[in-house]
Amino acid sequence: MYLEIRDLKKSYGEGSSRTEVLRGVSTSVEKGSVCAILGPSGSGKSTLLNCVGALETADSGSILVDGSELCGMKKDGLAEYRREKLGFVFQFYNLVPNLTVRENVQVCQYLSKHPLPMDDLLDTLGMAGHRNKFPSQLSGGQQQRCAIARAVIKNPELLLCDEPTGALDSASSREILILLERINRMYGTTILLVTHNAAIRQMAHKVLTIRDGVIVDEYENASPVPAAELEEL
Repeated sequence: MYLEIRDLKKSYGEGSSRTEVLRGVSTSVEKGSVCAILGPSGSGKSTLLNCVGALETADSGSILVDGSELCGMKKDGLAEYRREKLGFVFQFYNLVPNLTVRENVQVCQYLSKHPLPMDDLLDTLGMAGHRNKFPSQLSGGQQQRCAIARAVIKNPELLLCDEPTGALDSASSREILILLERINRMYGTTILLVTHNAAIRQMAHKVLTIRDGVIVDEYENASPVPAAELEEL
């Protein structure tokens, strides 16, 4: 199993203000699969993603990624893990406004020892004709495509997506999901996708539902629906 999470706990604050966000989460995800993580606001799904991405430190438990234990790993090891293994896509694109599309993607290209070919990736993501534009010249969907290109250029094994369609209309959301599906298929990238949109679970190989810091539903999807055929996005 590529990703194994065991009894993961995470809280914020101290004393009377202490809040348990993750209360013993355990699950696993196979290499090369798409896992959708659903749940209401405040359920702990983004915190779970951030712990897997080593952006936050769990209080206790275990996170094994490709056989490496993250919990207890030193800062240098975590930095290398983020650099070598991970790509991040967020709801808000976090593009550098005074850099072109190509330059924004190059920021992460330089971090990788084995990056994907820039021109091929931009072509795959439909951004080849926009490579010299600045973020202010792009639509929301195009900005998210650029953010995805920036995350994927490193050729990461694991792509973490936190509400990647949350700021987009239904048409742009469908385009982004088709791109993520294509990336998963072309590069064998394992994808964890946090979302409020219940329709997205239909395209995933595995679906987790989190509520109040625990997994309340978990199942494998034997017949994922192509992103192009999803309804009610």
